[in-house]
Amino acid sequence: MSTQATLEKETLKGATSNYLSRVKSGDIGSLPAVLGLISLIAVFGAMSEFFLTNRNFANLLTQAAPVMVIAMGLVFVLLLGEIDLSAGYASGVCGAVLVLLVTNEGWSWYTALGASIAVGALLGVLIGTLVSRLGIPSFVVTLAAFLAFQGVLLLLAGEGGTIPIADKTILAVENSNMTPMQGWILWAVSSAAYVLGGLSRINSRRKAGLVVELTQLWAMKTIALLIITGGAVYQLNQERGLSATNSTKGVPIVAPLILVILIAGTFLLSRTAFGRHIYAVGGNAEAARRAGINVKRVRTIAFVLCSALAAVAGMLFASRMNSISPSTGGSSTLLYAVGAAVIGGVSLFGGKGRMRDAILGGFVVAVIDNGMGLLGYGAGIQYLVTGAVLLVSAGVDAVSRRGALTN
Repeated sequence: MSTQATLEKETLKGATSNYLSRVKSGDIGSLPAVLGLISLIAVFGAMSEFFLTNRNFANLLTQAAPVMVIAMGLVFVLLLGEIDLSAGYASGVCGAVLVLLVTNEGWSWYTALGASIAVGALLGVLIGTLVSRLGIPSFVVTLAAFLAFQGVLLLLAGEGGTIPIADKTILAVENSNMTPMQGWILWAVSSAAYVLGGLSRINSRRKAGLVVELTQLWAMKTIALLIITGGAVYQLNQERGLSATNSTKGVPIVAPLILVILIAGTFLLSRTAFGRHIYAVGGNAEAARRAGINVKRVRTIAFVLCSALAAVAGMLFASRMNSISPSTGGSSTLLYAVGAAVIGGVSLFGGKGRMRDAILGGFVVAVIDNGMGLLGYGAGIQYLVTGAVLLVSAGVDAVSRRGALTN
């Protein structure tokens, strides 16, 4: 047997052993969320004739988008084993800043959005400083911020009042669609980038002599993903207007925005020193400190990123509702965002999770909310089911962590 063949055999053996050991220890990543999502879609599709329509699928995307963005911001904080209870109302405050600057001050949408994100970053600096520099538990700091931001939002919007927005660009994000051709171009470019990125990662790890994912398994998952996303684009490009004079088709504009945030967040966590530092601090903060990592700075930046993405979610709330009200970002928004991240596979104990987990978990939460609404169940039942799913996901996380410690 040649040296190359022997190397390939050993690499395959190592990858197989690594994968099986992860499964044995309970580290099965986002597999429960994937299976849960498939099961929920099958159940709701069978029980409601409206659930699997392209109109409802487009509604799912726009409905879930703000929660997904907040959840992606929370991933940075949860990876550290911390929590941010203020992210929901932070999105409301930043959304109010955006709308006030556009509506009352006449700012352009892009300068107002930049100012809104800057406000979110400043809020994150405040929270991160209190947590990392003063050592106040993040639960206490962000609970106080939750109450304070709610008060700020009330002052900005007025009790019972709303701040309307009429900017066409902002409103288009959640209410308009790409052309069918633009949707296919987006799918083709993102698919090619995903495939090339995956092959590059596998080849670089193989050249470095590191254990790589089974190529056959990666190929199967990639083909399945491309088929699913391609089918989604095809369905969204079909006519879903309610009348002949009201043509509606194409991928919602919010989809590429979510994709850009996903790619940027994934790159930051997987390809930069800061991303490695986040996982190190979340895994063992003291060991990370002794290794020379500035733990306080990592924690502060994580809260800054969380609040900055909450500001983007505030723009999405303003776009979807055409206004900002005192309840924007409140109610169950934060609970759904935290639930989305945990259900998708992010560990509450820190050190484990990926940006795409927030997307997957966001879809699970949106499917439960949407499907049960179509079946006529009230909010009480929806909360019970969502809470049960979250509890199961946290249980899987706890079992996974216990298995990893005992192996």
